[in-house]
Amino acid sequence: MTDILEFLKKEGVSSDLLDGVSEFRAAYPAAGEKQEGRVPFTDYTYYGKGVWEKALAALLAGKNLLLCGPKATGKNVLADNLASCFHRPAWNISFHVSMDASWLIGADTFDGNRVVFRPGPVWLCAKEGGFGILDEVNMARNEALAVLHSALDHRRMIDVPGYEKINVHPAARFIGTMNYGYAGTRDLNEALSSRFAILQMPSISEIDLERLLASRFPGMKGKIRSQFVRLFIEIDKKAESAEISERALDLRGLLDAIALTEKGIKAGDALEMCVVNKTFDKYERAMIRDVISARIPADLGRNEIFG
Repeated sequence: MTDILEFLKKEGVSSDLLDGVSEFRAAYPAAGEKQEGRVPFTDYTYYGKGVWEKALAALLAGKNLLLCGPKATGKNVLADNLASCFHRPAWNISFHVSMDASWLIGADTFDGNRVVFRPGPVWLCAKEGGFGILDEVNMARNEALAVLHSALDHRRMIDVPGYEKINVHPAARFIGTMNYGYAGTRDLNEALSSRFAILQMPSISEIDLERLLASRFPGMKGKIRSQFVRLFIEIDKKAESAEISERALDLRGLLDAIALTEKGIKAGDALEMCVVNKTFDKYERAMIRDVISARIPADLGRNEIFG
């Protein structure tokens, strides 16, 4: 992927914001091979000028950002893209119900000779000035998340009992993602949510999805690309109206299916593997197959899809 700033210029993102990002990158260059290796690199780019401008403004203002939204809205893609845009090392932290404070901040461990402190990802992010991507932050217990409070508010510090207090690096930012629809999620407590600027992520538009597919699969024929776009939009509408569950609403799955057709798998088989089989209810699978067959012939092959 070319420098993401060039992409944002072409998207028409505010030049003032892009100048701010350039100044940030100059003030806080990634230091050394270790940090450079943590700067995210992704084949996917988030499309949506308005969302980009809001996110950039929040991070440039020194705020932490919480990306909320339903499935397939590009929360994780945007989070990685933001770290890449600011050229900061990233720590991806996938939250789960068994996670505790010591896992986030760090804990004592024995190195064979003595007891030492093993830093956790939040501690490392704060120390190194990275971007901490808190994935599905509302899956963890609230008592585990309480250790983040002092790092996320005006104090910007972490105090580990028995060890030195560290101040959060001025370049460090935390980007949370959350989806209320997943099993095991809960409401985020007010104390934590107040420490974020919250951005509600919209569903991808038909135009932006068309552009995403054109960028990801440049050899794809235009008419066929439009049919895949309409297929995703129809699945989205059926999920929104509760005709089907959100299991089949999977943008990654659609992209994976197209990638399989590029390798020679028939379109019907590829969509069965990457979209239809995401749900385990046979009646729902039959309904999704009907939607697919109305748009994409099952025997469509690589030569018909790619020019």
